[in-house]
Amino acid sequence: MSHYEERLEKDLLDIREQVAIMAGLVETAVQNAMHALQTGNSKLASATVLADHPINRAMRHIDQLCHKFIATHLPSAGHLRMLSSVIRANIQLERIGDYAVTIAREALQQSAPPTGPMSSELERVGNETHLMLRQSIKAFNDLNPEMAKATMILEEQMENDLDIIYSELMANNDRDAVTSLLAIFAVFTQLKRVADQAKNLCEETVFAVTGDTKAPKVYNILFIDEDNSCQSQIAVAIARKNFPESGHYTSAGRQPAAELNPVMLKFLDSHSASLEDNAKPRPLDMTPLELTTQHVIVSMQGPVSAYLDQVPFHTTPLEWDVGPAPESGDEAGIQRLEEIYRDTAVQIRDLMEILRGEGAP
Repeated sequence: MSHYEERLEKDLLDIREQVAIMAGLVETAVQNAMHALQTGNSKLASATVLADHPINRAMRHIDQLCHKFIATHLPSAGHLRMLSSVIRANIQLERIGDYAVTIAREALQQSAPPTGPMSSELERVGNETHLMLRQSIKAFNDLNPEMAKATMILEEQMENDLDIIYSELMANNDRDAVTSLLAIFAVFTQLKRVADQAKNLCEETVFAVTGDTKAPKVYNILFIDEDNSCQSQIAVAIARKNFPESGHYTSAGRQPAAELNPVMLKFLDSHSASLEDNAKPRPLDMTPLELTTQHVIVSMQGPVSAYLDQVPFHTTPLEWDVGPAPESGDEAGIQRLEEIYRDTAVQIRDLMEILRGEGAP
Protein backbone atom coordinates (compact mmCIF):
# COMPACT_ATOMS: atom_id res chain seq x y z
CA MET A 1 0.00 0.00 0.00
CA SER A 2 1.41 3.38 -1.01
CA HIS A 3 1.83 6.30 1.37
CA TYR A 4 -1.11 8.05 -0.32
CA GLU A 5 -3.33 4.99 0.11
CA GLU A 6 -2.35 4.69 3.78
CA ARG A 7 -3.22 8.36 4.33
CA LEU A 8 -6.56 7.92 2.53
CA GLU A 9 -7.51 4.87 4.60
CA LYS A 10 -6.44 6.57 7.83
CA ASP A 11 -8.56 9.66 7.09
CA LEU A 12 -11.55 7.50 6.17
CA LEU A 13 -11.14 5.44 9.35
CA ASP A 14 -11.04 8.65 11.39
CA ILE A 15 -14.36 9.74 9.85
CA ARG A 16 -15.96 6.36 10.59
CA GLU A 17 -14.72 6.50 14.20
CA GLN A 18 -16.27 9.95 14.65
CA VAL A 19 -19.58 8.65 13.24
CA ALA A 20 -19.46 5.75 15.71
CA ILE A 21 -18.93 8.18 18.60
CA MET A 22 -21.82 10.37 17.45
CA ALA A 23 -24.04 7.33 16.96
CA GLY A 24 -23.34 6.28 20.54
CA LEU A 25 -24.38 9.72 21.80
CA VAL A 26 -27.60 9.53 19.78
CA GLU A 27 -28.48 6.04 20.98
CA THR A 28 -27.97 7.11 24.59
CA ALA A 29 -30.12 10.20 24.03
CA VAL A 30 -33.07 8.16 22.74
CA GLN A 31 -32.76 5.66 25.57
CA ASN A 32 -32.53 8.38 28.23
CA ALA A 33 -35.43 10.36 26.74
CA MET A 34 -37.75 7.36 26.87
CA HIS A 35 -36.63 6.45 30.38
CA ALA A 36 -37.27 10.03 31.54
CA LEU A 37 -40.74 9.96 30.00
CA GLN A 38 -41.66 6.60 31.52
CA THR A 39 -40.35 7.38 35.01
CA GLY A 40 -41.04 11.11 35.30
CA ASN A 41 -37.34 11.80 35.84
CA SER A 42 -37.18 15.52 35.06
CA LYS A 43 -33.46 15.82 35.78
CA LEU A 44 -32.68 13.12 33.23
CA ALA A 45 -35.01 14.80 30.73
CA SER A 46 -33.20 18.13 31.14
CA ALA A 47 -29.82 16.43 30.83
CA THR A 48 -30.99 14.75 27.62
CA VAL A 49 -32.04 18.08 26.15
CA LEU A 50 -28.63 19.61 26.93
CA ALA A 51 -26.83 16.54 25.57
CA ASP A 52 -28.11 17.45 22.10
CA HIS A 53 -25.53 20.24 21.88
CA PRO A 54 -22.51 17.86 21.79
CA ILE A 55 -24.40 15.80 19.18
CA ASN A 56 -24.84 18.86 16.98
CA ARG A 57 -21.17 19.76 17.34
CA ALA A 58 -20.21 16.19 16.42
CA MET A 59 -22.40 16.42 13.30
CA ARG A 60 -20.71 19.65 12.19
CA HIS A 61 -17.25 18.17 12.87
CA ILE A 62 -18.02 15.08 10.76
CA ASP A 63 -19.36 17.31 7.99
CA GLN A 64 -16.11 19.27 8.01
CA LEU A 65 -14.05 16.07 7.92
CA CYS A 66 -16.05 14.82 4.92
CA HIS A 67 -15.56 18.04 2.96
CA LYS A 68 -11.85 18.03 3.81
CA PHE A 69 -11.58 14.40 2.68
CA ILE A 70 -13.20 15.20 -0.67
CA ALA A 71 -10.95 18.21 -1.24
CA THR A 72 -7.80 16.29 -0.28
CA HIS A 73 -8.35 12.90 -1.91
CA LEU A 74 -10.89 13.47 -4.71
CA PRO A 75 -12.37 10.02 -3.97
CA SER A 76 -14.00 7.80 -6.56
CA ALA A 77 -15.90 4.52 -6.75
CA GLY A 78 -16.15 2.75 -3.38
CA HIS A 79 -14.60 5.55 -1.34
CA LEU A 80 -16.96 8.13 -2.81
CA ARG A 81 -19.94 5.86 -2.19
CA MET A 82 -18.83 5.35 1.41
CA LEU A 83 -18.39 9.07 1.94
CA SER A 84 -21.79 9.82 0.46
CA SER A 85 -23.37 7.35 2.90
CA VAL A 86 -21.53 8.92 5.82
CA ILE A 87 -22.79 12.40 4.91
CA ARG A 88 -26.39 11.19 4.77
CA ALA A 89 -26.03 9.08 7.93
CA ASN A 90 -24.58 12.09 9.72
CA ILE A 91 -27.70 14.11 8.96
CA GLN A 92 -30.01 11.24 9.93
CA LEU A 93 -28.27 10.71 13.27
CA GLU A 94 -28.53 14.43 14.05
CA ARG A 95 -32.26 14.31 13.33
CA ILE A 96 -32.71 11.30 15.61
CA GLY A 97 -30.98 13.32 18.30
CA ASP A 98 -33.56 16.07 17.72
CA TYR A 99 -36.37 13.54 18.10
CA ALA A 100 -34.87 12.43 21.43
CA VAL A 101 -34.90 16.07 22.56
CA THR A 102 -38.58 16.36 21.64
CA ILE A 103 -39.40 13.25 23.69
CA ALA A 104 -37.42 14.65 26.64
CA ARG A 105 -39.21 18.00 26.39
CA GLU A 106 -42.54 16.19 26.35
CA ALA A 107 -41.45 14.36 29.50
CA LEU A 108 -40.79 17.72 31.17
CA GLN A 109 -44.32 18.86 30.32
CA GLN A 110 -46.02 15.86 31.93
CA SER A 111 -47.29 16.21 35.48
CA ALA A 112 -46.91 12.44 35.99
CA PRO A 113 -45.49 9.47 34.05
CA PRO A 114 -47.84 7.63 31.65
CA THR A 115 -49.87 4.84 33.23
CA GLY A 116 -52.11 2.00 32.13
CA PRO A 117 -52.13 0.33 28.70
CA MET A 118 -50.48 3.29 26.94
CA SER A 119 -47.56 3.07 29.36
CA SER A 120 -47.08 -0.58 28.43
CA GLU A 121 -47.30 0.24 24.72
CA LEU A 122 -44.80 3.08 25.11
CA GLU A 123 -42.35 0.74 26.80
CA ARG A 124 -42.79 -1.95 24.15
CA VAL A 125 -42.50 0.37 21.16
CA GLY A 126 -39.63 2.22 22.83
CA ASN A 127 -37.72 -1.02 23.34
CA GLU A 128 -38.33 -2.10 19.75
CA THR A 129 -37.20 1.29 18.45
CA HIS A 130 -34.05 1.16 20.56
CA LEU A 131 -33.29 -2.35 19.29
CA MET A 132 -33.70 -1.22 15.69
CA LEU A 133 -31.53 1.85 16.22
CA ARG A 134 -28.79 -0.15 17.96
CA GLN A 135 -28.73 -2.77 15.19
CA SER A 136 -28.76 -0.08 12.50
CA ILE A 137 -25.78 1.65 14.08
CA LYS A 138 -23.88 -1.62 14.41
CA ALA A 139 -24.64 -2.54 10.81
CA PHE A 140 -23.35 0.83 9.58
CA ASN A 141 -20.24 0.80 11.78
CA ASP A 142 -19.40 -2.78 10.75
CA LEU A 143 -20.41 -2.22 7.09
CA ASN A 144 -22.67 -5.26 7.43
CA PRO A 145 -25.35 -5.22 4.68
CA GLU A 146 -26.94 -8.47 5.86
CA MET A 147 -27.63 -7.05 9.31
CA ALA A 148 -28.89 -3.83 7.73
CA LYS A 149 -31.38 -5.71 5.52
CA ALA A 150 -32.62 -7.79 8.45
CA THR A 151 -33.05 -4.68 10.59
CA MET A 152 -35.09 -2.88 7.92
CA ILE A 153 -37.77 -5.56 8.27
CA LEU A 154 -38.34 -4.43 11.87
CA GLU A 155 -39.57 -1.04 10.65
CA GLU A 156 -42.48 -2.58 8.75
CA GLN A 157 -43.47 -4.65 11.79
CA MET A 158 -43.34 -1.55 13.97
CA GLU A 159 -45.46 0.44 11.52
CA ASN A 160 -48.13 -2.27 11.73
CA ASP A 161 -47.96 -2.17 15.53
CA LEU A 162 -48.42 1.59 15.52
CA ASP A 163 -51.45 1.25 13.25
CA ILE A 164 -53.01 -1.02 15.89
CA ILE A 165 -52.21 1.48 18.66
CA TYR A 166 -53.78 4.32 16.66
CA SER A 167 -56.86 2.16 16.08
CA GLU A 168 -57.16 1.58 19.81
CA LEU A 169 -56.96 5.32 20.39
CA MET A 170 -59.70 5.84 17.84
CA ALA A 171 -61.90 3.41 19.77
CA ASN A 172 -61.98 5.92 22.61
CA ASN A 173 -65.50 7.05 23.54
CA ASP A 174 -64.58 10.60 22.57
CA ARG A 175 -63.22 9.47 19.21
CA ASP A 176 -63.79 12.74 17.40
CA ALA A 177 -61.80 14.68 19.98
CA VAL A 178 -58.91 12.20 19.86
CA THR A 179 -58.90 12.19 16.05
CA SER A 180 -58.86 15.97 15.91
CA LEU A 181 -56.11 16.25 18.51
CA LEU A 182 -53.86 13.73 16.77
CA ALA A 183 -54.43 15.38 13.39
CA ILE A 184 -53.64 18.85 14.67
CA PHE A 185 -50.57 17.62 16.51
CA ALA A 186 -49.33 15.91 13.34
CA VAL A 187 -49.85 19.09 11.32
CA PHE A 188 -47.96 21.23 13.81
CA THR A 189 -45.13 18.68 13.90
CA GLN A 190 -44.77 18.69 10.13
CA LEU A 191 -44.94 22.49 9.96
CA LYS A 192 -42.14 22.70 12.53
CA ARG A 193 -40.02 20.30 10.49
CA VAL A 194 -40.65 22.37 7.35
CA ALA A 195 -39.57 25.53 9.16
CA ASP A 196 -36.44 23.81 10.49
CA GLN A 197 -35.45 22.57 7.04
CA ALA A 198 -36.19 25.99 5.49
CA LYS A 199 -33.83 27.56 7.99
CA ASN A 200 -31.18 24.95 7.18
CA LEU A 201 -31.60 25.74 3.47
CA CYS A 202 -31.07 29.44 4.15
CA GLU A 203 -27.90 28.68 6.12
CA GLU A 204 -26.58 26.52 3.25
CA THR A 205 -27.32 29.36 0.81
CA VAL A 206 -25.34 31.85 2.88
CA PHE A 207 -22.46 29.39 3.15
CA ALA A 208 -22.45 28.59 -0.58
CA VAL A 209 -22.30 32.26 -1.58
CA THR A 210 -20.20 33.84 1.17
CA GLY A 211 -18.45 30.97 2.95
CA ASP A 212 -19.87 32.25 6.24
CA THR A 213 -20.89 29.51 8.65
CA LYS A 214 -23.58 29.64 11.29
CA ALA A 215 -22.62 31.98 14.13
CA PRO A 216 -22.30 30.36 17.57
CA LYS A 217 -25.52 30.65 19.53
CA VAL A 218 -25.75 33.05 22.46
CA TYR A 219 -27.97 31.59 25.19
CA ASN A 220 -30.47 33.37 27.42
CA ILE A 221 -30.05 31.95 30.93
CA LEU A 222 -32.23 32.91 33.90
CA PHE A 223 -31.12 32.13 37.47
CA ILE A 224 -33.86 32.10 40.12
CA ASP A 225 -34.10 31.70 43.88
CA GLU A 226 -36.34 32.81 46.74
CA ASP A 227 -35.41 36.49 47.12
CA ASN A 228 -32.77 37.23 44.43
CA SER A 229 -30.43 38.80 46.95
CA CYS A 230 -27.52 36.35 46.94
CA GLN A 231 -27.27 32.93 45.21
CA SER A 232 -28.80 33.84 41.85
CA GLN A 233 -26.87 37.11 41.80
CA ILE A 234 -23.61 35.23 42.38
CA ALA A 235 -24.47 32.94 39.45
CA VAL A 236 -24.99 35.93 37.14
CA ALA A 237 -21.69 37.49 38.23
CA ILE A 238 -19.75 34.27 37.64
CA ALA A 239 -21.34 33.64 34.24
CA ARG A 240 -20.65 37.18 33.05
CA LYS A 241 -17.07 37.01 34.26
CA ASN A 242 -16.17 33.58 32.85
CA PHE A 243 -18.41 33.30 29.76
CA PRO A 244 -19.23 36.87 28.67
CA GLU A 245 -19.75 36.04 24.98
CA SER A 246 -21.70 32.81 25.39
CA GLY A 247 -24.86 34.04 27.05
CA HIS A 248 -27.17 36.75 28.29
CA TYR A 249 -27.58 36.21 32.03
CA THR A 250 -30.37 37.49 34.27
CA SER A 251 -31.78 36.63 37.67
CA ALA A 252 -35.02 36.96 39.66
CA GLY A 253 -36.67 35.86 42.88
CA ARG A 254 -40.06 34.67 44.03
CA GLN A 255 -40.26 37.38 46.72
CA PRO A 256 -37.44 39.87 46.08
CA ALA A 257 -35.57 41.22 49.09
CA ALA A 258 -35.42 44.94 49.76
CA GLU A 259 -31.72 45.04 48.86
CA LEU A 260 -28.82 42.88 47.79
CA ASN A 261 -26.92 40.95 50.45
CA PRO A 262 -24.14 43.40 51.45
CA VAL A 263 -21.81 40.58 52.49
CA MET A 264 -22.27 39.04 49.05
CA LEU A 265 -21.43 42.33 47.31
CA LYS A 266 -18.19 42.70 49.25
CA PHE A 267 -17.36 39.06 48.60
CA LEU A 268 -17.85 39.44 44.83
CA ASP A 269 -15.58 42.48 44.74
CA SER A 270 -12.83 40.42 46.36
CA HIS A 271 -13.21 37.86 43.56
CA SER A 272 -13.22 40.46 40.77
CA ALA A 273 -16.77 39.43 39.86
CA SER A 274 -19.15 42.33 39.61
CA LEU A 275 -22.86 42.76 38.99
CA GLU A 276 -24.38 45.09 36.42
CA ASP A 277 -24.85 48.75 37.32
CA ASN A 278 -27.94 49.44 39.44
CA ALA A 279 -28.37 45.74 40.17
CA LYS A 280 -31.10 44.99 42.67
CA PRO A 281 -33.40 42.10 43.61
CA ARG A 282 -36.05 41.64 40.92
CA PRO A 283 -39.34 39.74 40.96
CA LEU A 284 -39.99 36.72 38.82
CA ASP A 285 -42.77 38.41 36.89
CA MET A 286 -42.01 37.50 33.28
CA THR A 287 -44.91 37.03 30.92
CA PRO A 288 -45.32 33.60 29.26
CA LEU A 289 -43.91 35.11 26.04
CA GLU A 290 -40.87 36.49 27.86
CA LEU A 291 -40.25 33.11 29.50
CA THR A 292 -40.19 31.40 26.10
CA THR A 293 -37.12 33.48 25.19
CA GLN A 294 -35.13 31.81 27.97
CA HIS A 295 -33.13 28.83 26.74
CA VAL A 296 -32.29 27.64 30.26
CA ILE A 297 -33.84 28.42 33.66
CA VAL A 298 -31.69 27.44 36.64
CA SER A 299 -33.15 27.23 40.13
CA MET A 300 -30.61 27.81 42.89
CA GLN A 301 -33.14 26.73 45.55
CA GLY A 302 -35.52 23.85 44.89
CA PRO A 303 -37.18 22.72 41.64
CA VAL A 304 -38.05 25.15 38.88
CA SER A 305 -41.64 23.88 39.06
CA ALA A 306 -41.91 25.48 42.51
CA TYR A 307 -41.50 28.89 40.89
CA LEU A 308 -43.35 28.46 37.59
CA ASP A 309 -46.72 26.87 36.88
CA GLN A 310 -45.54 25.85 33.42
CA VAL A 311 -42.03 25.70 31.98
CA PRO A 312 -42.04 26.65 28.27
CA PHE A 313 -41.62 23.64 25.97
CA HIS A 314 -38.29 24.77 24.50
CA THR A 315 -36.85 25.97 27.82
CA THR A 316 -34.65 23.58 29.79
CA PRO A 317 -35.15 23.65 33.60
CA LEU A 318 -32.18 22.82 35.84
CA GLU A 319 -31.90 22.46 39.62
CA TRP A 320 -28.71 23.57 41.37
CA ASP A 321 -29.50 23.59 45.08
CA VAL A 322 -26.38 25.34 46.38
CA GLY A 323 -27.73 25.78 49.90
CA PRO A 324 -28.73 28.79 52.00
CA ALA A 325 -27.11 32.21 51.91
CA PRO A 326 -25.12 33.34 54.96
CA GLU A 327 -26.80 35.67 57.42
CA SER A 328 -23.63 37.41 58.57
CA GLY A 329 -20.16 38.36 57.38
CA ASP A 330 -18.26 36.40 60.03
CA GLU A 331 -15.77 33.66 59.19
CA ALA A 332 -18.49 31.04 58.87
CA GLY A 333 -20.51 33.33 56.57
CA ILE A 334 -17.54 33.97 54.27
CA GLN A 335 -16.84 30.23 54.16
CA ARG A 336 -20.48 29.64 53.15
CA LEU A 337 -20.13 32.18 50.30
CA GLU A 338 -16.92 30.47 49.17
CA GLU A 339 -18.80 27.18 48.94
CA ILE A 340 -21.67 28.75 46.99
CA TYR A 341 -19.24 30.51 44.65
CA ARG A 342 -17.14 27.40 44.03
CA ASP A 343 -20.09 25.07 43.49
CA THR A 344 -21.85 27.55 41.21
CA ALA A 345 -18.71 28.20 39.16
CA VAL A 346 -18.30 24.46 38.50
CA GLN A 347 -21.95 24.08 37.49
CA ILE A 348 -21.79 27.08 35.15
CA ARG A 349 -18.60 25.83 33.54
CA ASP A 350 -20.13 22.41 32.91
CA LEU A 351 -23.32 23.97 31.51
CA MET A 352 -21.56 26.36 29.13
CA GLU A 353 -19.20 23.64 27.88
CA ILE A 354 -22.23 21.48 27.08
CA LEU A 355 -23.95 24.38 25.32
CA ARG A 356 -20.95 25.83 23.49
CA GLY A 357 -18.18 23.24 23.79
CA GLU A 358 -14.74 23.39 25.43
CA GLY A 359 -13.18 26.82 25.36
CA ALA A 360 -16.57 28.60 25.36
CA PRO A 361 -15.90 32.34 25.41
